[in-house]
Amino acid sequence: MHYSGRRSRRGRRRHSGRAPSQTQSQRSSPKAKLSLWQRFIALFNGPKAPPPKISEKPSQNGAPKEKISRKPELVEVTSPKLYVGNLSFDATESDLFELFNGVGQVRNAEVVCHKYTQRSKGFAFVQMATIEEARRAVQELHDKEFLGRKLVVSGAKTPDMERAA
Repeated sequence: MHYSGRRSRRGRRRHSGRAPSQTQSQRSSPKAKLSLWQRFIALFNGPKAPPPKISEKPSQNGAPKEKISRKPELVEVTSPKLYVGNLSFDATESDLFELFNGVGQVRNAEVVCHKYTQRSKGFAFVQMATIEEARRAVQELHDKEFLGRKLVVSGAKTPDMERAA
């Protein structure tokens, strides 16, 4: 018989990974072991407070609590390009073209879609003919109801604005 130094799988006893001296209450505690690195970091940071619990209980009248939405960042109009947010997923570029044509001349309307599913991401960019028309569009169409949702219309961020922020 040839011995390779390895045990066969038959006859091997399976261990649960626990020491037999642990009691049932010790086994059921969900306390996770920290790695050496985590213990090292904890040494300098001190004891961590547990994360705050988020209750998903309904409000007193039985209705679920409303999500607190953050206010969109309104960017000053410095170019004819506008950002249109909180857009209905059913809105098309022709719908936006018609809506913004009521305010001024529209050069381009583009709904941003997901790369693979081609589903709208809920925002778009509209290019007006002049900066004055873009400012007028923001005044008239911001917070206007369109296809069941209140639009957020503001100036589009330019690449140099994003670097500064």
